[in-house]
Amino acid sequence: MILLTTFLFIGTTEIMFILFIVVMVFGADKIPEIARGLGKGMRMLKDASNDIKSEVTKSAHKHGIDTSDFTKNFKEEVDKVKDEVEDAMGSVKREL
Repeated sequence: MILLTTFLFIGTTEIMFILFIVVMVFGADKIPEIARGLGKGMRMLKDASNDIKSEVTKSAHKHGIDTSDFTKNFKEEVDKVKDEVEDAMGSVKREL
């Protein structure tokens, strides 16, 4: 079975159309600046989330809370839900 990969349910032609509109609105010379700004923003967001994660971990260790049990249990629950979703999607895919 061949699965087509889409990004946010947008196909290749739609992405090309969006890029064409972006070039028409902002101009080709502004696109690198916009991409650079988006990259910096994403980096700042990632750094902030890593800082929050490290602070939570430090606080948990400081108060004697073992985070490995929480992450293990959480991962098991996520895997269970993932398997259930895949089972449900299997029946939908067969019907299509």
